Amino acid sequence: MKDRGHDVAALVLRATLGPMLFAHGWNKVAGPGGLKGTTGWFEALGLRPAEVHARMAAGTEMAAGVGIALGAAGPLPAAAAVGLMTVAARTDHRGKGFFVFKGGWEYVGVVGGAAVALAALGHGRYSLDGVLRRQRAGAGPALLAVGIGTASAAALLAACYRPEPEPKPDEAETDNQDH
Repeated sequence: MKDRGHDVAALVLRATLGPMLFAHGWNKVAGPGGLKGTTGWFEALGLRPAEVHARMAAGTEMAAGVGIALGAAGPLPAAAAVGLMTVAARTDHRGKGFFVFKGGWEYVGVVGGAAVALAALGHGRYSLDGVLRRQRAGAGPALLAVGIGTASAAALLAACYRPEPEPKPDEAETDNQDH
């Protein structure tokens, strides 16, 4: 019975997390602002070149979503989700507190945590990995997802994150007085 419960839990987590990630990636391409809007948003966040990052984020979200939903490729889709959420936490949600409705990191924390939990749980027998008998579960795959995800995010941020410097309080006051 324990194995069936484990497999059902993995299926439910994959059926929740995978389509949600795919939808977020698809929205970056085909949502109201389309890829152009996503590019502008990434430019404002300081990700350079923004067009490359908009495409890369959308593609990675969609690929990770499909991989998770199908239960394919061991902990790699979870690592992609961790990397995406780490970049989002650093660029868009940093300094805004916890709650997502205030711009905080709540959402990215839950998604990243769920991805790591799935890597630890494994995709289960009701998955592509299960059919192919390539099950990976436990602390090793979870640590691999965290390690690959955060290292990839750190490398991307070091190479490409160039936010505009925030004006110093005295500069902002001077600028406001000139107008």
